[in-house]
Amino acid sequence: MALIITPLHPLFVGEVRGIDLREIDDNATLDEIRAGMDHYGVLVFREQPFTDAEQLDFAQRFDGTLHAKTGSAALGANRFGNEALTDISNVDENGLVLPADDRRRHYGLANRLWHTDASFENPPGRYSLLSTRVLPPTGADTEFADTRAAWEALSETLQAQLHGLTVHHSIAYSRQTLGFEFSAEELDKLRGAVHPLVRRNPASGRRSLYLASHASRIVEWSLPEGKLMLRELMEHATQPQFVYRHRWQEHDLVIWDNRATMHRARPFEDLKHPRELRRVTTLDID
Repeated sequence: MALIITPLHPLFVGEVRGIDLREIDDNATLDEIRAGMDHYGVLVFREQPFTDAEQLDFAQRFDGTLHAKTGSAALGANRFGNEALTDISNVDENGLVLPADDRRRHYGLANRLWHTDASFENPPGRYSLLSTRVLPPTGADTEFADTRAAWEALSETLQAQLHGLTVHHSIAYSRQTLGFEFSAEELDKLRGAVHPLVRRNPASGRRSLYLASHASRIVEWSLPEGKLMLRELMEHATQPQFVYRHRWQEHDLVIWDNRATMHRARPFEDLKHPRELRRVTTLDID
């Protein structure tokens, strides 16, 4: 079937309607969705009432191997018993809202930092698929930044300076910037990974900045110089012209390319209202 994609932003993000992803298993349609991802970086699918098993199944049909080495696993197993199904929520194993001083809540607050999923692993994450289950009355939006457009807006001189550099990514680092404390055992499980600062999509040929809050340092530079450059690039890439804000609806599924975007959760009354989403991330292994 031919997909109809409606742009939601001048630079990236498209919305797809009239399709039930639970029923899609033909290569032609899956290839169309992949091509849409290469072009838009983020695709929004409305009216996708996934169960957990259906979401996992579609993610594997769409892009193969799933990411299961989540940072939160260092703190303990998730309530689903499957680390490939990431629990993006503010509730405990009984569905009750986490109290203000709960360590799991403090860890999850870092999702409000700009980040890319699984950049702290090798191989890193490619596509993330986030599905709504329970939404609060207001707020709890998610913002996305187009790091391809951000790269293309840099001067040729700066682009040349950045080519060939590598960056260490650590989920422990991003949490520690907010004051979250890890045990020595937990830190030993979260050593991070090194990836190029500039990545190229082999299908589209477009380059992008690969950074965000997990990016702790530029390996080839001194620590102060690298941190300054990463800060400047983050400020550049998250300017309003590069950002789309998604207002979640019931049964939304949003897929984004972690190689081409950053994202962050926005605040809501998380001590008052439950919010539950499920995320599946695929690995960038080819």
